[in-house]
Amino acid sequence: MADQRSAKPSLLSTMTPARWLALILMVLAVIFIFQNTATTTIQLAWLHINAPLWLALLAVFVIGWAAGWLTGRRRVR
Repeated sequence: MADQRSAKPSLLSTMTPARWLALILMVLAVIFIFQNTATTTIQLAWLHINAPLWLALLAVFVIGWAAGWLTGRRRVR
């Protein structure tokens, strides 16, 4: 009697559009990081920080995202 196993779907067949978009965004993020490795100085009042440009931009993005999330309107149902 022959053993009938269902064939595993290939990796490409399991990629949804959302996964393709996530993969493309990750590749773009890696390219962005490698192109923005120069050190920049951040000055805020008495605080002086030297950091890679990509890290400074990531910090500003996270702070902006958190501020938007915290001040966002709550939907009433």
